Amino acid sequence: MMPVFTLLENIRSLHNVGSVFRSSDGAGVSRIFLTGYTGTPPRDQISKTALGAELTVPWKQYKRPMNIIRRLKQQGVQIVALETGEHAEDLFRFEPHWPLCLMVGNEVEGLSTELMEAADMTVKIPMMGTKESLNVSCAYSIAIYELLRKHQKNPFRSS
Repeated sequence: MMPVFTLLENIRSLHNVGSVFRSSDGAGVSRIFLTGYTGTPPRDQISKTALGAELTVPWKQYKRPMNIIRRLKQQGVQIVALETGEHAEDLFRFEPHWPLCLMVGNEVEGLSTELMEAADMTVKIPMMGTKESLNVSCAYSIAIYELLRKHQKNPFRSS
């Protein structure tokens, strides 16, 4: 298991939730926190995309995401927002500290202001074309596998 948690805030699409479960299983994420109105298993649309990963990756639901973020911060977990924006650090240059929680927000609105303010760091995926962002589950997959690569390279970098 990689010392990484995932927090999803207000993800509308159950297919995106399923895709996050599947990528999380592949990368060895420790736990997923489903917050706000993000759908939870069991749901056919989640299962269709997750292909059983919703049964293998531990998850917990929190209506209020700050409840789990406060707890994680008390445990020394680095809180990282995956967002666009001029002040976000390039994901590929980012030096994570373990353990870490990667937060991903709504497909249109992104993460809430409250979670953005709680983040220790904001990272972004560099976009070279005309679009400003990727689909949330695609962006998550890129980010979580980049974190896996970095963890395999340096598993002992802690906060």
